[in-house]
Amino acid sequence: MASSTAKITFVRGNITEQRVDAVVNAANSSLLGGGGVDGAIHFAGGPEILAACRRLRETEYPRGLPAGGAVATQAGRLPARHVIHVVGPVYSAREDRSALLRSCHVEALRLADELGARTLALPAVSTGAFAWPLADAARIAVTAVLETPSALDEARFVLFDNRALRAFEAAYARIRAGSA
Repeated sequence: MASSTAKITFVRGNITEQRVDAVVNAANSSLLGGGGVDGAIHFAGGPEILAACRRLRETEYPRGLPAGGAVATQAGRLPARHVIHVVGPVYSAREDRSALLRSCHVEALRLADELGARTLALPAVSTGAFAWPLADAARIAVTAVLETPSALDEARFVLFDNRALRAFEAAYARIRAGSA
């Protein structure tokens, strides 16, 4: 198994306040803003992010960014240089979509490397409106970051509440102990 050399950290906080090279936005496929992390990033980052996303919709992604995909824009007024927009899958108990959730994280790391980012802040993708069970999303996300080679110095999971923070820390501990 290849592994990332990035230090993985977990913090409870607001992703829009992270002083990092790039933040990951849990976007919807329209790229035009929404609720949760997506709405917060568009609000805090200002109109420059929305304008960049509109340009992407007019050019590269006229039908929207597909689930599992990632694309970068400027960060507007955020204390980061870039926003990496990923579209997580909606959870389904009848269909295994975990490869799409994994892809969001792998693609975010790939783009971070392309952008020359050394620090990356990631949210709990798909765990809000897309209803992915928190413990499973944490396992998939942490595993993807651990297994994806990257030039990052730090991959920081920024979790909105203590429940999410505990889930991600527990997933990391289980994976490192070999019992995931």
